[in-house]
Amino acid sequence: MNLLSEKLKFVTGLAPVADAFSGTVTSDVVSLAKYKKALAKIIKGVGTLGTSTVTVQASAADDGASPTAIAFKYRRIASGDTAGSVVDATTAGFTTTAGSGDSYLIEIDADDLPDGKPWFHIKMVEVVNDPVLGGIEIILGEPRYAGLTLPTAIV
Repeated sequence: MNLLSEKLKFVTGLAPVADAFSGTVTSDVVSLAKYKKALAKIIKGVGTLGTSTVTVQASAADDGASPTAIAFKYRRIASGDTAGSVVDATTAGFTTTAGSGDSYLIEIDADDLPDGKPWFHIKMVEVVNDPVLGGIEIILGEPRYAGLTLPTAIV
């Protein structure tokens, strides 16, 4: 049987919660050592004014210590299922838009990670303090080693 769930690895980077992006938060640290691509989806639910700066950080270990910010690509989905244009984010990242019901797709390529730093996480620093319901889901694709079960990407 050819199931999509056998080709993609799903990781809950940040479980959905009421004030998800309060202060500084990071997703779980995920490894691309056994995958070529990752797609992180930041989901914003109810919230009117809250915004955050989003960066992607690479590290050498599963604890995310000594991170290095990396450039990445992202797209905003303002509503529905239509993604906006691809935007090249620098290592400084980008700031989310205030409002409810949008999401962001962040593309991470293993080839763009610094040598010796196969681990990454999404970091969000609150810019405007106002509660936003949200979470982060991470999908890994193009496993480097085919098998009946996909290799783990977290410890």
